[in-house]
Amino acid sequence: MADLLEWPKKDNRRMLHVVYRVGDLDRTIKFYTECFGMKLLRHRDIPDEKYANAFLGFGPEESHFVVELTYNYGVTSYEIGDGFGHFAIATQDIYKSVELVRAKGGNITREPGPVQGGTTVIAFVKDPDGYTFGFIQRPTVHDPFCQVMLRVGDLERSIKFYEKALGMKVLRKVDKPESKYTAVMLGYGEEHETTVLELTNNYGVTEYSKGNAYAQIAIGTDDVYKSAEVVSQVIQEVGGKITRQPGPIPGLNTKITAFLDPDGWKTVLVDNVDFLEELK
Repeated sequence: MADLLEWPKKDNRRMLHVVYRVGDLDRTIKFYTECFGMKLLRHRDIPDEKYANAFLGFGPEESHFVVELTYNYGVTSYEIGDGFGHFAIATQDIYKSVELVRAKGGNITREPGPVQGGTTVIAFVKDPDGYTFGFIQRPTVHDPFCQVMLRVGDLERSIKFYEKALGMKVLRKVDKPESKYTAVMLGYGEEHETTVLELTNNYGVTEYSKGNAYAQIAIGTDDVYKSAEVVSQVIQEVGGKITRQPGPIPGLNTKITAFLDPDGWKTVLVDNVDFLEELK
């Protein structure tokens, strides 16, 4: 058991992509490429199952965190809920980034300026489906897509889950009594060098609505079977649920396993070798 629980720390983990649903694929692709500077990396249409996907990011999927947009035929809008927080993009010139979004008709919800009680300059905008994107000013930028923020009902429980089940490290913890929230950054590398998961708890709030828009984060692993065993053990301790037993996806042969954290947020673990094969 002790050896098994050590596996996530030894595994070759990387956050691969985030999946969410949009009401108009072409409209979102246009917005992300023109306003954010993302590139369209892959596009696939599955008429038999009545959906299409588009993968966008700031660099190749082999080395960058990307978004996987899902369009379900005939569905033009989704409920985002109050559990999803934001995505964040690091930029060396936040004022220029915001002006570009404004020029393209985007919705600026917070003008650039320092965070409350700090010096980091941030801004917030909304995409056409209502997803919030934050801009963060940084002197150097590695992969611009730097954060996925979700709200959770018990921060310590979530930290335990993501540390033990997924092998993430706590990179930074912030308590903001004046704004009545606590946040923690978790990931597989230094915060300024990699994409991180930001979990936030608002004081006194134990449950959030998930909506039906945001779907999941995908993370690479060298062994989905062993990883699923670890997740099962941790779920017994802190909660959660396996939603897909480890094994290949029919027709694609990529091995995955999927599960919910104690708050119901979904993660999919993807075999690293199979993932690279899929990209060929």
